[in-house]
Amino acid sequence: MDHLDVLKKEWQEREQEFPKYTSADIYPMLLKKSSSILKWIVIISVCELAFWTILAFFIPESSKQFNNEMGLETIFLIINIFNYAVVIAFIYLFWRNYRKIKVTQSVKRLMGNILNARKTVHYFVYYNIGMAILLMAGINLYYYFNKEKLYDILQNDDIYGAIPPETFTTSFFLLQFVAGIILIGFLILFYWLIYGLLLRRLKRNYRELKQIEL
Repeated sequence: MDHLDVLKKEWQEREQEFPKYTSADIYPMLLKKSSSILKWIVIISVCELAFWTILAFFIPESSKQFNNEMGLETIFLIINIFNYAVVIAFIYLFWRNYRKIKVTQSVKRLMGNILNARKTVHYFVYYNIGMAILLMAGINLYYYFNKEKLYDILQNDDIYGAIPPETFTTSFFLLQFVAGIILIGFLILFYWLIYGLLLRRLKRNYRELKQIEL
């Protein structure tokens, strides 16, 4: 008997020592893991909303004054109200998905609830990233069509005031583009690290449930 056969025989003998789990044993564990993941998604989304709300209180007065002078105060107020309403609606959907999964009674239903929960999180991530891109694009278009007013307001600024008038437009929008890329990159990285990790765990649970169903 060669070395490989010896190892196989030893493994088969030791395999009997390991506990055997049936589908009935595995299902409650996957149910608990899935509901826990959804609970963390609710918690993180609430913390995210709280973070952006608190951050708004630290916006410099100079930035608020600039927006007022550019005529953006009302536009930003409408956008903020709309955005808060959408995010709160998503948080409610996360909580509802969590409640559904917590009381699920069958493998098939749990699989369906996991798929729905993953879709909701995907839509939430797409909305936030898409909203950030559209908002920055829209604001910069507004700046472009009001560039004379923009220059008049910023000509006394410590940074933009030092830029010659003939290169002001190019320099301003180049800086805006770089800042926008950095912000979008940060958002994508955040959602990939946090929500992406939780979604991958949900997907793994779904695959294990699929094996039970088969």
